[in-house]
Amino acid sequence: MKSIEIKGTLRSEFGKKSSHAIRKSDGVPCVLYGQGENVHFTVTNESLRNLVYTPHIYVVDLDVDGVKTNAILKDIQFHPVKDNILHVDFYQINEAKPIVMEVPIALEGLAEGVKAGGKLTLQLRKLKVKALFNVIPEKLTINVANLGLGKTIQVGDLSFEGLELLTAKEAVVCAVKLTRVARGLVAAAK
Repeated sequence: MKSIEIKGTLRSEFGKKSSHAIRKSDGVPCVLYGQGENVHFTVTNESLRNLVYTPHIYVVDLDVDGVKTNAILKDIQFHPVKDNILHVDFYQINEAKPIVMEVPIALEGLAEGVKAGGKLTLQLRKLKVKALFNVIPEKLTINVANLGLGKTIQVGDLSFEGLELLTAKEAVVCAVKLTRVARGLVAAAK
């Protein structure tokens, strides 16, 4: 998994008033939890850009006033209208405890159904997994070469070594849908 470094400063004041003042000065209030005491700190909006607005997942090397910690992005809150970041939660990584994280999906191969005139659609972009952080890959690669017309791949059909899939087993990951042309070919074949 890739890593990204973010520097922050500790917060001493809490509540609406102080959070509003932090956001006004282009900062984002953050919390680090998972090991002992929660750590409240502030980071700049710019430092979160490469972590938030990307399809990749990262281990965050947090540097809060000189104290370095490995963490993952656990939760993020956006303003409902302006869409700017309001608050970020980080979860401290423990090497011995498994973590829950959403991992991007990558499809590989040319599906049989696409060769027959169908259209491959990706229904889920990420799968929720539980594993030790050093086992979690950057992306989950799914081979769709044997996927026929009108067929789907569900989460229950997948398995990855060392990962426990937490997404619902019935959820459809990808499907080959019939197009008008494919329906015509199927009707003509009957």
